[in-house]
Amino acid sequence: MPFNLKGRSFLTLKDFSNREIKHLLELAKQLKLLKYAGIQKKVLQGKNIALIFEKASTRTRCAFAVACTDEGAHPEFLNKNDIQLGKKESPADTAKVMGRYFDGMEFRGFSHETIEILAKNAGVPVWNGLTDMYHPTQVLADFLTIEEHLGYLKGCKLAFVGDARCNTANSLLIGAAKMGLDFRMAAPESLLPDEEIVAYARGIAEENHAKISISSEVTPAIEGVDAIYTDVWVSMGEEHLLAERIKLLRPYQVDMKMVADTGNPSVLFLHCLPAFHDLHTEIGRDVYEKFGLKEMEVTDEVFQSQHSVVFDQAENRMHTIKAVMIATM
Repeated sequence: MPFNLKGRSFLTLKDFSNREIKHLLELAKQLKLLKYAGIQKKVLQGKNIALIFEKASTRTRCAFAVACTDEGAHPEFLNKNDIQLGKKESPADTAKVMGRYFDGMEFRGFSHETIEILAKNAGVPVWNGLTDMYHPTQVLADFLTIEEHLGYLKGCKLAFVGDARCNTANSLLIGAAKMGLDFRMAAPESLLPDEEIVAYARGIAEENHAKISISSEVTPAIEGVDAIYTDVWVSMGEEHLLAERIKLLRPYQVDMKMVADTGNPSVLFLHCLPAFHDLHTEIGRDVYEKFGLKEMEVTDEVFQSQHSVVFDQAENRMHTIKAVMIATM
């Protein structure tokens, strides 16, 4: 049966079926091959796309901008100081206005409720570039990367270690349940995912032959896995919690011992980036001065190793975002 996702918004993987997610991944593979071949079909020629950013971004902004340009669309970048969203104008009114100008809208910001209001009122597809709850375009890129390296996605043994209640972890949990992964999460008790999201994932896991396990123990989570995934210890807006998070999460740092403890010499390492693995950032140097840490969620040895596929993930943001825009417009 052919898929017709035209007009759909992409706010969370909850809204898309197993077959629809597979369709987006297959489309992304085709678009990636075309880009590598130097063939741009410009299927979004004449479209105007709004890129709304409350939060700073490297990968999301660049991936959307290049994806638009490759396919002939015009991207219009709008940061929080460029428009009146939530200041002098409600999100609903902003959405109604911008829906008259643009053919699609990306939003990267804090409250997930904001993007739900935009999608309800815009009259055009709205895509989630990240909110405090979900990061679905990231997980599409993660799944494409896993497929490329393993040759399969269903049945992949994937462990997430660290802050398991962040937006990326939430979306991985939902995506893993939808796509039939053996997904393990290891995190301190206070940083385990929200029970409502866990209940949702467990509820759909059985029908997709997925396995979900969640605990505070690292060793059983990583045993025999195909891939280890981690994320930063503090998300944007949580910087004041850094000292507390360092204390909680140091046992969950991905180092070469953890890699070896998987028992899989070909285990992959994934990270949505940016990663604090050295002292070449302002934040990294500040952490070293205050806490004596040269590395946080992942060591530089792992980050630079043959296990690391983080830059494949970063590139695949562009291809999967392109697929989402084309499929929904």
